[in-house]
Amino acid sequence: MGGSKQASKIKPSLHAREESRALVLSDQTEPQPLSVVLPPIISSYNERIRPVLNALENLRRLNITKEGIQLPSIVVVGDQSSGKSSVLESLAGISLPRGQGICTRVPLIMRLQNHPLPKPELVLEFNGKTISTDEQNVSDAINIATDELAGNAKGISDTPLTLLVKKNGVPDLTMVDLPGITRVPVHGQPENIYDQIKNIIMEYIRPEESIILNVLSATVDFATCESIRMSQTVDKTGDRTLAVVTKADKAPEGLLEKVTADDVHIGLGYVCVRNRIGDESYDEARMEEARLFETHHLLSKIDKSIVGVPVLAQKLVEIQASSISRNLPEIVKKINEKLNFTLSELEKLPNILTSDEDAMTALMQVIGLAKDSLRKILLAGEFDEYPDDKQMHCTARLAEMLNEYSNDLIKCAESDSTKDFLMDEIKVLEEAKIIGLPNFTPRTAFLTLLKARVKGISGMPTDFIDKVWNYLETVVNAVLRHHSGPYYHLQMSSQRAGQSLIAKMKENSMKHVKEIVEMEKLTDYTCSPEYMAEYNKLMTQQNPFVTRVLEEQVSLVVLEGIGDIVASSGHLRQYPLLLEQAFDLKMRMTAYWKIVLRRLVDDIALHLQFSINSLVNKDLEREIIADIMAPIGGGIDRLLDEVPSVARKRTKLNRSVKVLRESKNEVAKIIDKISSYGN
Repeated sequence: MGGSKQASKIKPSLHAREESRALVLSDQTEPQPLSVVLPPIISSYNERIRPVLNALENLRRLNITKEGIQLPSIVVVGDQSSGKSSVLESLAGISLPRGQGICTRVPLIMRLQNHPLPKPELVLEFNGKTISTDEQNVSDAINIATDELAGNAKGISDTPLTLLVKKNGVPDLTMVDLPGITRVPVHGQPENIYDQIKNIIMEYIRPEESIILNVLSATVDFATCESIRMSQTVDKTGDRTLAVVTKADKAPEGLLEKVTADDVHIGLGYVCVRNRIGDESYDEARMEEARLFETHHLLSKIDKSIVGVPVLAQKLVEIQASSISRNLPEIVKKINEKLNFTLSELEKLPNILTSDEDAMTALMQVIGLAKDSLRKILLAGEFDEYPDDKQMHCTARLAEMLNEYSNDLIKCAESDSTKDFLMDEIKVLEEAKIIGLPNFTPRTAFLTLLKARVKGISGMPTDFIDKVWNYLETVVNAVLRHHSGPYYHLQMSSQRAGQSLIAKMKENSMKHVKEIVEMEKLTDYTCSPEYMAEYNKLMTQQNPFVTRVLEEQVSLVVLEGIGDIVASSGHLRQYPLLLEQAFDLKMRMTAYWKIVLRRLVDDIALHLQFSINSLVNKDLEREIIADIMAPIGGGIDRLLDEVPSVARKRTKLNRSVKVLRESKNEVAKIIDKISSYGN
């Protein structure tokens, strides 16, 4: 009863069998009793599954996995000394490398093909080489190839080695044999050998397309096997894991219960086998295996549908066919998606420039596009090219900078008319005394105060200019980089030209601003009627203010247009003769200072607008062409040289397109084969 229960548990699901039948590979029959199954192992799937496997192998040769497209694979994993190599030898009918430590040091892709040849054909493929061998020498040939791939020491490599076996009686299967799991490095192995092996195994078993063939020794507790732990991390339900239990003859006690209980969740079931021992031939080994599972008092209780290498071969072919059928539509979809994406990436690359005319056309196109973008963002205030990048909304940012600069001027200490009210004016008037008419305000006093005030703010206009041009440099470089990006040498020239031009224009603006500041220091002049209107308005407060200071004990006076004045009589009463002159001088300066500040804002704003307009419409194009024609630019011919990074990307994309197109053709062949079987 235990055997029947396990048999029903491990049979492939109805869905899986229907997928398998979708390939219409044969009118399959149930496995025959082992007493009548004689070697060689022949699956009725072979003749029809082989062309499909050949097409899949062609996809592997094309390295389609490097394009991110996984192929259905049977991946063989197992702890060291689990009998993994013996299982593969039984399926292939050939001897694989044996010895102490890790024998499989690289992924070994075994392609088995049933072929009615009088003599088996064995071929190794690696590093672009194809080497023929035979059954007697295949083990040595694999060792030599492994040494070439992984070195002569005992290290491992993730570079695969392919072994093609054409032999009468083998099942048509493609399997990937991976290094056996070991935790303790032996002499000559790297200290991190476990981590290296684990990384390779996880790389192969992680894809959903991989079927995991987990080789377990009957002599150990399955739950403690490292290979089980690894497979469970990527296949928690076990839906794509098949277990092969080796050394059944060494530990028959409790084996039926272990495969029946299935404590480690093997979704595709178990197959118990006995591998070849000593000098047995493969035919003798199969007969001994059949006898063991028929006659042993414990092993004979295991259901015959889950014992023996012939059953394992048939199950693997079934599972392989089902996996191909299940994954084929997704493979087709992924190839098409990746091909379309790669072609799109190729189209984004610049055209290859092959003549001076091409180079000149590209140059003028880049300059034209850059100028159009700069006109939009620097002059017109159009941001459709950079809707979400507020740093590139230049007219708004420049207006913010100008407003901030204007506010800073108004709020600076030199613009504060309330601090130490009239004291600076009184000091200047005392030093400006001359022998002449009394109560006459000398012009030199006004100019002295004006010069001191302008000097106090002289750093603010230059700081503003520096900030604006640094911002403009960032914007211009970003636009040039964007439009010249496909052409490396043009990008370098345009970037140099942009930086050089900005530096020149900044220097010119600095010179202009310094001249403005010096002019403001030199003389006082305005034709604005606002000056007199403001002055007269302020002067209406003179008499009341002077009277209050001289006759009353006041500590605070509020002057319209000035603010709250701390005017305790103590310090102002000392200068009764200068009080009216000082007030007059203060009001003149207050009215005139507004004119000065406005000029320092308006003049700079006009200058910047003019400079930006000149940069966009005239100077930038001239500067770029001059740089290209200069020795450092290398002339127009230099633009014909494609930047190495773009050339590498173009080569890589073209290679991907070639691989994907060839892969698409191979998949089409598979589909045609399946269709023909249906007919």
